[in-house]
Amino acid sequence: MKISVPLKDGLLADEYGKYAPASAMLAGHPIKSFPITVTGLPVGTKSLALTLVDYDSTPVCGFTWIHWLAANIPVNLAKLPANASRDLADQFVQGRNSNAGALVNGDPQIITGYVGPQPPDQTHNYTLRVYALDTVLPLENGYWLNEFIHAAHGHVLDHGKIDLPSRA
Repeated sequence: MKISVPLKDGLLADEYGKYAPASAMLAGHPIKSFPITVTGLPVGTKSLALTLVDYDSTPVCGFTWIHWLAANIPVNLAKLPANASRDLADQFVQGRNSNAGALVNGDPQIITGYVGPQPPDQTHNYTLRVYALDTVLPLENGYWLNEFIHAAHGHVLDHGKIDLPSRA
């Protein structure tokens, strides 16, 4: 299974992170998700799921920051377009990102779905994992990462990983 995301000069394009234009921001948070293409899905794949986390955030805030959780993505969306988190939100479920736990803002558009990179100190690598699943998971919008891990147990046919650097 292979994941590809277009990079600009080796970095995630500014429009998906802290330097996004005002039209792609909400309450100071970048909300336009980047395009993702997944190829080489195993036979029997019924749905896809993804996680986007920042492990480089640990020295800054004390924990790994979750930027996006999505599950039950139909296989025909193995090529997710830009802004799928908002434009296609009715076609799959999305979990809570770390803004929900940090109580940054109670706005569901900020605590659920994609909220892009905003590294405060230096370029961070954002780890995107995509999972090919043999089922549709019993998850609803607003699920937590641990709920995904439990629900996906025993259903992952394959997964892929890519690190996406984003500038400070």
